[in-house]
Amino acid sequence: MPDRRSRLPADTLADRTSDDGAADALDTRSRLVETARVLFLQQGYGATGVKQILAAAGANSGSLYHYFPTKEDLLLAVLDRYRDLLRPLVIDPVFSRIADPVERIFGVLDGYRRMLEITGCRQGCPIGNLALELSDDHPAVRSLIAANFTGWRTAILECLDAAADRLPDDVDRSALASFVLSVMEGGVMQARAYASPAPFEEAVSMLRDHFDRLLAAAAAWPAAPPRPEPPARLGNESPCPFPGNSR
Repeated sequence: MPDRRSRLPADTLADRTSDDGAADALDTRSRLVETARVLFLQQGYGATGVKQILAAAGANSGSLYHYFPTKEDLLLAVLDRYRDLLRPLVIDPVFSRIADPVERIFGVLDGYRRMLEITGCRQGCPIGNLALELSDDHPAVRSLIAANFTGWRTAILECLDAAADRLPDDVDRSALASFVLSVMEGGVMQARAYASPAPFEEAVSMLRDHFDRLLAAAAAWPAAPPRPEPPARLGNESPCPFPGNSR
C-alpha cells in the first residue's frame, strides 16, 4: 500500500527513543517492526539483514530474539502492521475528502499514482512486492499477504455496495472489487518495470472507461413497470387461496 513514510531513513527510527525512556517513545518491539517495515520496503526481505535491522533500530540481538525468534516472525509482525495501517493510512484519508463511492475508488488509486511519482517508480505496493518475493515458500507469510489483499478488496467492495443502485443488477460487485485490485497491482508492477507511471495510468484509464460504461448501462436500463392494481372484489368476498377452486 502507498506509504508516505516509506522513504524515512531507517537509522532515524532509533532517535525516537528519549534518554529517559519516556512513555512517548516507541517500545523496542514496535521500533523493530517499524524499522524492518521500512527496510523491507526499500530493499526487499531477502536483501535486508538482521544486523542492519538491529543497527537501524538501536536494539540488541537479545531484544530481537526475545520478540521474534526468527526473521520470518518479524516479517509476520510487519504484515500485521500493514494490515493495521490500511484504513488510517490508505483508505480513510481518501474517504474523508471524497463522498461519491465510485470516485473514492479512483481516489485510492490516485494515491498509488502519486507514490510512483514521488519514488520515481522505484518502489511499489509493499504487499505486492512481498507476494512476488516470498509467498510461494512461506505459507504463514502467504496467509497474511492474502489477508492484506482481502482488507484492501473489502474497502473497494464497500464503495461498490454503496453505489449498487447506480450499477447494473447483474454486476458481480465482489468480482469487480478483485478486478480493481488486479488493475492496481498490475499497473504498479509494470510502472516499476518500465520506470514510468504511464502503464499504471493507462490501466486506471481503462478501468475508468469500464466504470463509465457500467454506470451508463444502468442509467439507460428501463425502470420496472408499475404493478397492476388488483381487481375489485364483490361485497365482502375473500379471495380463494387455491386457484381453480370455488365456493
